[in-house]
Amino acid sequence: MNLTARAFWLGRPGQGEIRDVHLPEPGEDEVLVRSLFSGVSRGTETLVFRGGVPESQYAAMRAPFQEGDFPAPVKYGYLSVGVVEAGAEELLGRTVFCLYPHQTRYVVPASAVTVVPDTVPAERAVLAGTVETAVNALWDAAPLVGDRIAVVGGGMVGCSVAALLARFPGVRVQLVDADPARAKVAQALGIDFAPPADALGGCDLVVHASATEQGLTRALELLTAEGTVLELSWYGDRRVALPLGEDFHSRRLVIRSSQVGAVSPARRSSRSYADRLALALDLLADPALDALVTGESAFEELPDVLPKLASGEIPALCHRVRYADTA
Repeated sequence: MNLTARAFWLGRPGQGEIRDVHLPEPGEDEVLVRSLFSGVSRGTETLVFRGGVPESQYAAMRAPFQEGDFPAPVKYGYLSVGVVEAGAEELLGRTVFCLYPHQTRYVVPASAVTVVPDTVPAERAVLAGTVETAVNALWDAAPLVGDRIAVVGGGMVGCSVAALLARFPGVRVQLVDADPARAKVAQALGIDFAPPADALGGCDLVVHASATEQGLTRALELLTAEGTVLELSWYGDRRVALPLGEDFHSRRLVIRSSQVGAVSPARRSSRSYADRLALALDLLADPALDALVTGESAFEELPDVLPKLASGEIPALCHRVRYADTA
């Protein structure tokens, strides 16, 4: 058995590198996974790449199989799809999803992988972590039949949320983004699109995912009286100013955060992370969600690709990483 691998590391903020890795033999209740694809979550991973994680959030931002510490050197990532090559017999040969960084092969507990349904191609399964975040957001938002909803911010998370909201009966869903190129993504997902200035108001719920002050301000403006903004953006070490004067109080508006890692016990106390991830993978049977993957490159290209994703030179929702057949 070839127990070597290669992994992408952030050597220092703004500079990535590929390192050789020696793997242990998989023990009892462990599996050896050969990577097929991984995904770059552009918002979070480019924040890490720039060294923008606040010191106060070092512990909260740790990925499940992260090595090293912020700001660097660190091995970071959490959207991996591969094939089980050794370990638990019932998983041998199965395609699985795992919250693992960008690495050609890895050994993890069998409990850390989730089998990808036969209805979901491995290429699309890299979206599972993001769609799970969208599921979590909707459990927090608790939309109602007939709600008027806007999603402000057409990034990877915002588009995933909008795609799921569009399945709710009787709702009016509009994706709002300053980038007109997002209109094509919205069309592929079957969602109405508008630039911020033309967005429909009177919303019962606005999901904000633009990670900008302007986006959050516009989200508040789009609400009807007693409406709610569900805040999905994470701003890292940036401070955000909001217009909480004028009619914010008289209209009794609400801003509510959504925690990616957990659901409020009052809302879904019986649902675990595994439940959410399994549901996300089932939802990925919809081929329309392929629109969320906007680019692909080989694993060996990551040191050159990440700076371009971080700078915006490569515009992306989910950027997919392709692995060779052998590590």
